[in-house]
Amino acid sequence: MKQLEKAIELRNNGKLEEANKLLVRLAVQFPNDAGVQYHCAWSFDVLGKESEAVPYYELAIKLGLNDSDAKGAYLGLGSTYRTLGEYKKARKVLEEGIECYPDYLALRVFHAMTLYNEKEYEKAMEILLLTLAQTSSDESIKTYKRAIEFYAKNLNEIWK
Repeated sequence: MKQLEKAIELRNNGKLEEANKLLVRLAVQFPNDAGVQYHCAWSFDVLGKESEAVPYYELAIKLGLNDSDAKGAYLGLGSTYRTLGEYKKARKVLEEGIECYPDYLALRVFHAMTLYNEKEYEKAMEILLLTLAQTSSDESIKTYKRAIEFYAKNLNEIWK
């Protein structure tokens, strides 16, 4: 769809307000187009209007997206809920996303942030440390990968 491509191009070129206005019109015109709803949500997010993004993200996920957009929608909605202080909703969405896309590690990182907000510090650190150990190309991290993975699950252990 040419209009959607134009809106994405506007967003990519920093014309955020213009992109948003076009996407809102498209969302009304094509209420069953998951891609349009997703990009409309995204356009609100980049403007810092998180609460306005929520219904578009929710509808996009409900309608069904291709894998690439679905990953972004789960992450976007989960992150948006988190920034709005709706931690339970954020956790639920991010966990659904992780279940659908277990190899999309950005979802795990945002999930860890949500766990931190819910004061589940140990679990949040475990997720972050395991993700770091599994993905880092830094030589010093690679050298200590096994230790990091071990301590990720034993952060409160004391050895005497």
